[in-house]
Amino acid sequence: MDLLPGDHATDPGLAALADLLAGPLLPAARGLLGCELHAGGVTVRITEVEAYAGMAGDQASHAHRGRTPRNAVMFGPAGHAYVYFTYGMHWCMNVVTGVEGEASAVLLRAGEVVDGLATARDRRPAVRRDVDLARGPARLCATLGIDRSAYGGYLLGDGPVRLRPPTRPVPPGTVVAGPRVGVTGAHDLPWRFWLDGDPTVSAYRRHVPRTRR
Repeated sequence: MDLLPGDHATDPGLAALADLLAGPLLPAARGLLGCELHAGGVTVRITEVEAYAGMAGDQASHAHRGRTPRNAVMFGPAGHAYVYFTYGMHWCMNVVTGVEGEASAVLLRAGEVVDGLATARDRRPAVRRDVDLARGPARLCATLGIDRSAYGGYLLGDGPVRLRPPTRPVPPGTVVAGPRVGVTGAHDLPWRFWLDGDPTVSAYRRHVPRTRR
């Protein structure tokens, strides 16, 4: 049986992670660094994330105009997966955070494959370097085999996509904050967090609006 929210009394690590995700957005985003995501026979250690609020002035958030069928899971409860399709070809995954009824989520931007490397390479045979397998949110989902079927799943349970606390702690002083990558609104909010110097972190690209000729 899958664990449900509140059923973590026998696992202190999961209980602490559940409490973190149910709290404020930015600490939850930082705390996801180093956590491990298991899916499709592959495990990825999260090295980069981006935080997105709801309707509180965050124009880059999918929820800034209110609840829709697409973003409904962003409104809680925490610990569930918000998976969306982008550019007509890629899946991306967020971890829902905060209190129920107030939309917020953390995009999983990049990670290091720490288990199931052969499976990951089979899924992405064109990738030359292991550090590039999950370097970027779409690549991360492709490496893990995550698609629309993961939408709404509870990540702290025993389902096909599972989020777990770090098996090795993140050293103090290694978490860096900066602007989000390539968003069309709220460009310079320092709501992207990553592990300093990690080779799997994606390159920064500020969104540049297109000009009409």
